[in-house]
Amino acid sequence: QVQLVQSGGGSVQAGGSLRLSCTASGYPFRSNCMGWFRQAPGKEREEVAALVTGGSTTYYADSVKGRFTVSEDIATSTLYLQMDNLMDEDNAMYCCAARRIWVPNASKCLSQLAQSDYWGQGTQVTVSS
Repeated sequence: QVQLVQSGGGSVQAGGSLRLSCTASGYPFRSNCMGWFRQAPGKEREEVAALVTGGSTTYYADSVKGRFTVSEDIATSTLYLQMDNLMDEDNAMYCCAARRIWVPNASKCLSQLAQSDYWGQGTQVTVSS
């Protein structure tokens, strides 16, 4: 079966950077829509970023625009989330996800991530002041 395996995360001081990875394995696998969720204690799950595979189109939640970058490495079947200028409010569990359906753009992808077919195991990001 298809699996999404995450790596990265950890603890960082405010203003620092981290990069999360999400590697897909298994066969068959093809997803037009991939992205990242996060959930902080006591808060609702939030769609952070989305990417339409192969098209290099991305979309971001307002809370992370200008600070986070989502990208993919097709050769290694890996999705990345580069997080720069981290703030206390970024402290959360981050999870990658993938949908099998076709979407026309990354904005539509972001809105569809809640119904993803595959999910990563989650990675904790802790930001300290």
